Amino acid sequence: MWKRFVQEGVLDSSRIHQSIIESWYRSRNAQVSPYLDRGRHILSGESLRNQQQKNALLMDVAAPFLEKMDRIASEMGMIALLIDPEGYVLWMKGSKNVRKVAEKIRFVEGVRWTEAEMGTNAIGTALSLGQPIMVTGSEHYSIASHGWSCAAAPIRSDDGEVLGILDVSCPVDRAHPYMLGIVTQAAYTLEKEVKIRSHRDEMELIQGSMEVLEKEQPLIICTPRQNVVAASRSIRQNIPNWREMRAEEIYIRGYRNRMEVPIYSAEHGGFIGKCIYLLNAEEQRVRQTVYQDKGSAKPFRFLGEAGTSSVFRKTLEELERVASADINVFILGETGTGKEVIARSIHENSKRASGPYVAVNCGAIPRELLESELFGYVEGAFSGAKRTGAKGKFQLAHQGTIFLDEIGEIPHSMQVALLRVLQERKITPLGGSQEIPVDFRVIAATHRNIHRLVKEGKFREDLFYRLYVYPVHVPVLKQRAEDIPHLVQHYCEKHDWDAVFPPEFFAALMDYTWPGNIRELMNVLDKLRILSMNRCDDLLHLLHSLLYQNAELSKSVSSSLSFSEQRMEEHRASLSFRDKILQQQMVEALQKTNGNVSKAAKLLGIPRSTFYKRMHRFEETAKPPPVDGV
Repeated sequence: MWKRFVQEGVLDSSRIHQSIIESWYRSRNAQVSPYLDRGRHILSGESLRNQQQKNALLMDVAAPFLEKMDRIASEMGMIALLIDPEGYVLWMKGSKNVRKVAEKIRFVEGVRWTEAEMGTNAIGTALSLGQPIMVTGSEHYSIASHGWSCAAAPIRSDDGEVLGILDVSCPVDRAHPYMLGIVTQAAYTLEKEVKIRSHRDEMELIQGSMEVLEKEQPLIICTPRQNVVAASRSIRQNIPNWREMRAEEIYIRGYRNRMEVPIYSAEHGGFIGKCIYLLNAEEQRVRQTVYQDKGSAKPFRFLGEAGTSSVFRKTLEELERVASADINVFILGETGTGKEVIARSIHENSKRASGPYVAVNCGAIPRELLESELFGYVEGAFSGAKRTGAKGKFQLAHQGTIFLDEIGEIPHSMQVALLRVLQERKITPLGGSQEIPVDFRVIAATHRNIHRLVKEGKFREDLFYRLYVYPVHVPVLKQRAEDIPHLVQHYCEKHDWDAVFPPEFFAALMDYTWPGNIRELMNVLDKLRILSMNRCDDLLHLLHSLLYQNAELSKSVSSSLSFSEQRMEEHRASLSFRDKILQQQMVEALQKTNGNVSKAAKLLGIPRSTFYKRMHRFEETAKPPPVDGV
């Protein structure tokens, strides 16, 4: 039947299920080749991680169920998969032997397995129909899946939207009569868990937004699917039925989106919604008049070197968006990524730029001195106190910005005092009784996992909500490696260092992993400037030596991979899927022929010269970098 349909377009509808018939026609109309023998569109590396992040709720809720299915599928000689609404395989577990078979048709994590890509198949057809389905053998449209039996069922949200697909697949000869029932029941169970989690997230969303809802400015609190769950007083008064609306329905009633602030859960750290600040019609008219009078807005000025990478450009867009809004900002990033420069840039581009900027490293101040440092003290508060007393950091930051770096290190007793200051905007100096009003904006930062600290009870949840209003994530240097030449140039200009760098110099810098981020890069440049005497050969030789020393130090501290091993792992990870398959085939051929290249090439059906070229290319890929400049 399949052969006659793909060759002649003839189909006996009495001998095949109606849903398969309709899917075959859809596949043919989409011009899918029935002779496809493998998947075509595969995400890997950062692209796959981004796709998984887009579906974080589904993956997070599904994780414990998928681990159970991993065990069950392995025992039954099957594989279990989680697929997103776009048809990408986000997760695949189960029998290792079956997964190896699946790799031959590129049925792997990251592949897109929709009807438009692969023709009739359980995953793609379940997405098209929005209902469970089982597809076996030559019911599949493309030959890639003719040796497989697959059952898939959709996972729906509370409002009926398809969040993803759960699939169980195995070779045809291992097909189980209850596959469809198993996957349908599992998908239904997941649906219930998603609804429970969504309800909890919605309650946390509302609870964590109570303070901001009391502000006069119009704003709404939305779920990730744009459903409005809370609104400020002005919205509640002007739009009586706001609870039944989505964000776009609010906009058509005369409001415009001014700014969106993402909201993350204190319990599990995932994205749970957003706060959308709005402009009403009158404010829009006023703004338009102001812009006409004053021209375009002042451009955002970053105080460091921005570079050109897309990942840091996104961070700069976040900074520009939040700088003008007088709300608290929480900067998240590893040590050495430049959180202090980002905090100062936010201040310098804010309405408080003319006011003071006060930075406090909460982890560097002894606990017994932290209270007096933050809130100040009066005369005679303790032995050794100044006769005139001293202003604390909050008082010094009056009408400006206070940057609380390493906020995760603040002791629990001080968290209570800090929460009170944030709530009341008043401070009482140590040893004093008079309250002093203060006006400030808080920017907090940490390299620690703040969500874990809250969950473990080490950081107060109510303080978290006060500080974690607008989170800004700072990428590590390795993620923005293309910015390294710009950072080096910035360093040279700042230190008037007229060095000439060979091309290999920047290649070595961009290949290194930089566990210490920008701070480590500046440290290496400091040493090079002192030791090199500006000679190119010395620069390159010294650079390799310094990077090797840093890698060895990092290895001794963290027991991580050595510099050479890191480079090799990175290069292996950079191989395309096709190259990895070719490499594996060559290794297997050499094993079968006891290392005889001529026989191995013949076994693979390629010329010996081609085999040697591929060997050389893969060997070059796996080579560690030179350490002593040789």
